[in-house]
Amino acid sequence: MQLFKRSAYCGQINESFLGKEVFLCGWVNKRRDHGNLIFIDLRDRTGIMQLVINPQINKIVTENAKSIRAEFVISVRGEVIKRAADSVNEKIETGNFELKVLDLSIINPSKALPYQLEEADNVDDGLRLKYRYIDLRRKKMHNIIKLRHKIIFAIREYLNKNDFYEIETPILSKSTPEGARDFLVPSRLQPGTFYALPQSPQIYKQLLMASGMEKYFQLARCFRDEDLRSNRQPEFTQLDIEMSFVNQSDVQEMCEGVLNAIWEKIFSATLKLPIPKYTYQQIFKRFGTDKPDMRFDMEIKDFTKTFEHTELKFLKSVIDKDGKVGGICVKNKKFGKAELNSFIDFATTKLGAKGLLFIQFKEDGTPLSPISKFLPTDFLKQAREIISDIMPADTLFLIADNYYDAWLALGKLRVLIADKLNLSSNNDFKFLWITDFPLLEWDKDEKRWGAKHHPFTSPQKGWENLKPEQIKAKSYDIVCNGEELGGGSIRIHDIKTQTKMFELLGISKNEIIDKFGFLLEAQEFGFPPHGGIALGLDRLIMMILKTDSIRDVIAFPKTQSGNCPMMQTPSRVDAGQLQELGIKIISKK
Repeated sequence: MQLFKRSAYCGQINESFLGKEVFLCGWVNKRRDHGNLIFIDLRDRTGIMQLVINPQINKIVTENAKSIRAEFVISVRGEVIKRAADSVNEKIETGNFELKVLDLSIINPSKALPYQLEEADNVDDGLRLKYRYIDLRRKKMHNIIKLRHKIIFAIREYLNKNDFYEIETPILSKSTPEGARDFLVPSRLQPGTFYALPQSPQIYKQLLMASGMEKYFQLARCFRDEDLRSNRQPEFTQLDIEMSFVNQSDVQEMCEGVLNAIWEKIFSATLKLPIPKYTYQQIFKRFGTDKPDMRFDMEIKDFTKTFEHTELKFLKSVIDKDGKVGGICVKNKKFGKAELNSFIDFATTKLGAKGLLFIQFKEDGTPLSPISKFLPTDFLKQAREIISDIMPADTLFLIADNYYDAWLALGKLRVLIADKLNLSSNNDFKFLWITDFPLLEWDKDEKRWGAKHHPFTSPQKGWENLKPEQIKAKSYDIVCNGEELGGGSIRIHDIKTQTKMFELLGISKNEIIDKFGFLLEAQEFGFPPHGGIALGLDRLIMMILKTDSIRDVIAFPKTQSGNCPMMQTPSRVDAGQLQELGIKIISKK
């Protein structure tokens, strides 16, 4: 037979192929030797096809088949026949058919795998990443990559239909202060100078608006040298969209259209549009975060007035300093001592809260708590003035501190409890827009103002006469199920406002010219008003698939320490390369 010839894929075999000769190629998923017959499950990207090898038809083929093991790469020629009724496999799409093998070639054998594919979910992640090319052979992983392709294709289709240009921007870029550390690339041609890998194409896409492109998108590779976690990688892909002569609602509407196109492609369903909008202040007051999971309730409520006249010194001292007492109510759940202690430890040790109070109730409503003697006997009645449906079967948690820190801790405690009680396990996708963010946030360590989003976000009207902490931004985030999927803003397009923004951030005049002189110059040559948004593609796919780690949706990801076990990167380079670049390695003491 002709090596590598393929006339069909395994998963394509159906009734129309019966009695026909076909050529198949792929990997051996499993081999079963029944003595008189040998069965091989042949796997390719489309599915599995059962091969039947009969020594009465071809003894040479049979002898070859006896040496075959899992993951051998083979090519076969044969006739498609119907399976016997008692051997039909309902678990696979080709389960009614099999291939009577007439000829077989072993293209490439395989050593014993470092782990069995069917056991991969129980294998250490480091081993899976070391042999990622094997891990990706699994149906589960293959389907993730296939879904990623379908999502990207849906995005391109929708934006092309809406007259966007897909434009690539440079990977070798300029180091600018944008929030995270840059990955630096030394220049051989200009010794002592460096490129930076882009944290995002932010400035480039704004300059494309100055170029008159008006509608741009890109599936951009982004690089950030920051601490990693389950939803963060040092390099990732984001969907960038930028438009000229638009306002906030125009960008949001376009983003909703993209998401709806994805939902139609993946789920054959439409999203409920428009997506509801809330201000940052509204959301933080209810959930203690700017990316709430709204698949469950447990909203934060203000209990400060309830404790205005308390004799409990800690609470009184907080309230006297204009602090707040916030609480969340866990419905129909009474926790044991060990669970309560774990929540207290989490709040104080992990979140930095000054304490966590809990109140449970007897059936008659009498409070049960370490602070019971400081609570009125009608506390449940008073609590119902704040949470109308609180019942004796519920548990109340309270944290006292300044407003921001107390609500932030309660928001994280809310998520922890929801995870333990499996409250967010439903299949709903609760999207929301969050708007009216503060333009600036105070950096306690640097003792200066930093940009809440980035330095190119436009302030809202009337900002000139406000204190820094009062200025709001023309910015917006899209959130779903506790994940920030993307963020955007209307950009600054005039040199006066941009210069003032840099000054608010404490950037010196020399640094402004050095880092952003080209942008300021562009704003003097007819820079149009514009805005856009960036969606984290990997994070979006992770949320759709409900996987635990962003690594699952990236073909070749890094570990949490930023390593690639397969390629063994990062790695050292030889002294000659370093000398050519004028670089000397100094070991840290």
